[in-house]
Amino acid sequence: MQRKKAKTASILMSLTLLAGLLAGCGSTNNNESGNNAAATEGNGNSTNAEGSNTAAEDTKPITFSFFAEDPNPNWNNMQDEVSKELTKKTGVTLDAEFAVGDPAQKVALMATSGEYPDIISAKGDVGKLVDAGAVIDLTELIDKYAPNIKKVLGDSLVRAKYTNEDQAIYAIPTWAAADEQRFVAGGGFELQHRVVKEAGYPEIRTVQDYENVIKAYLDKHPTDENGNKNIGVSLNADDWHMYISVTNPAVATTGGSDDGEYYVDQNTHEAIYHFRRPEEKEYFRWLNHMNDIGLLDKESFVQKYDQYKAKVATGRVLGLIDQDWDYNDAQQALKTAGKFDQTYGHYPVTMSKDIKEASFWPTGFMGGYGISISSTNPDPVRTIKFLDYLASDEFQVLNNWGIEGKHYNVVDGKRVVPQEVQDRINNDNTAFTKETGIGFYWNMMVHYGDGAKDPSGNYYTKNYPEQLVQGYSDAEKETLAAYKATTWKDLFPKEDEFQVKAYGAAWNISVPGEDEVSILANKMKDITWKRIPEAILAKPADFDKIWDAYMADLEKAGVKKMEEGFTKYVQDRVALWTTK
Repeated sequence: MQRKKAKTASILMSLTLLAGLLAGCGSTNNNESGNNAAATEGNGNSTNAEGSNTAAEDTKPITFSFFAEDPNPNWNNMQDEVSKELTKKTGVTLDAEFAVGDPAQKVALMATSGEYPDIISAKGDVGKLVDAGAVIDLTELIDKYAPNIKKVLGDSLVRAKYTNEDQAIYAIPTWAAADEQRFVAGGGFELQHRVVKEAGYPEIRTVQDYENVIKAYLDKHPTDENGNKNIGVSLNADDWHMYISVTNPAVATTGGSDDGEYYVDQNTHEAIYHFRRPEEKEYFRWLNHMNDIGLLDKESFVQKYDQYKAKVATGRVLGLIDQDWDYNDAQQALKTAGKFDQTYGHYPVTMSKDIKEASFWPTGFMGGYGISISSTNPDPVRTIKFLDYLASDEFQVLNNWGIEGKHYNVVDGKRVVPQEVQDRINNDNTAFTKETGIGFYWNMMVHYGDGAKDPSGNYYTKNYPEQLVQGYSDAEKETLAAYKATTWKDLFPKEDEFQVKAYGAAWNISVPGEDEVSILANKMKDITWKRIPEAILAKPADFDKIWDAYMADLEKAGVKKMEEGFTKYVQDRVALWTTK
């Protein structure tokens, strides 16, 4: 019934757009409200040139409400330099809200309320909005008004289709990047530079290697210079961060790729709840051991996110198991304080040396996560034109590099960041980002990826080896040199060592909220988030007993039925993406 409701909303919206087109053909009326498709079309503001960089000509001020599941603590209400340029080009101002706490819960409440923001970035929860009829099919809007989006996505646009049964485009892919060659290793296991330096830069490949250098440093330096206790490893288990810092690493250290809560067989595309792999039990047993010998932060499972970042910012935490974007604010605070040797390097840690760390396992271009237009949006045409401008070459450069002459210069045809600007980025990045707005829109815009070059021959992003090195501190360069590496990626297995995944990534597959798979997944999450901390914090003698109880809880709750259901979603995506 709810799926019908969503389709009905899409049909009604298409009819509304058709009426607007007919009205626009016979009128050049400049309707000042700018609040309906007919008025916008009547202004003749379609961006027709393929790949045009020109923003929509209709730049009358308009405000769209926007919700994103991803936080942006540096958001400056569009008073930053990039946002001001964006508003100047498009007339659009965003009244933005970013999720606090559990974003999935927020989206679920939004879906049931019937009151939706104009533009929504719901990531994996878009299914809840589709079920509620909260978002519209964007296929026709993209075809008529979004030449830049079509240019960037090309043949990959087919990957934006919702399912085999419902081939509407409810979310334009913005999390995935076109033509991407990844250069940034922002995950793995992290160690402070001073820790590996004191150990003589040993190989850091296994959890035992990681444990050894932390233990050796703590034995010698139990406290910092102020007498405060140093901490071996702290985990961020606050709400959804549990996935990033506690449970995802169990897959990474045992040779699996990032498929969210599942492990997918690359030949059969059958999915299992990844915690049921015997290999992962041993990872959690290692965390239990780390807790037992005092190397794991005792507050890991009770601290809030802000407390975690504040603790990291003191410089007392020797090791992290996290992604750099999750602890970046704290690391920037360390840089601002000049504590560069207490910032972190990234290492491809696994349970044993024969396991290949899979951070760079290629997914191909992924659909799924992206940006949606709500069914209550007052002007879908103006909105899609705005989103299309975000995909233009002009704005991609603005979002990634900032303003020419201020944040970068063009020297002999090459974009170059002046040293004084680079120094601010390196030493005071939080304030710099808030002031400039550089990078604010990456997950709202269709974009090219790292390694892709624009028509001028310059990279669209600043994430390429030569520029990345410019952002490294002397301490970071010293560590990399000791490991005979230029960037952190050099330490990790490369893309060509893996087979490209035919389904992209399982975490990127949208499952309707009403589906039994979603209902069961929530049950499994509740069980897992109770049992995993319990197992880690238990006495080692009790670990197996708790783990066995955990496995029994999953079976009783229907984990096999969930796996069978999700397997169908994976296999359906493979079929959808391999059929033109």
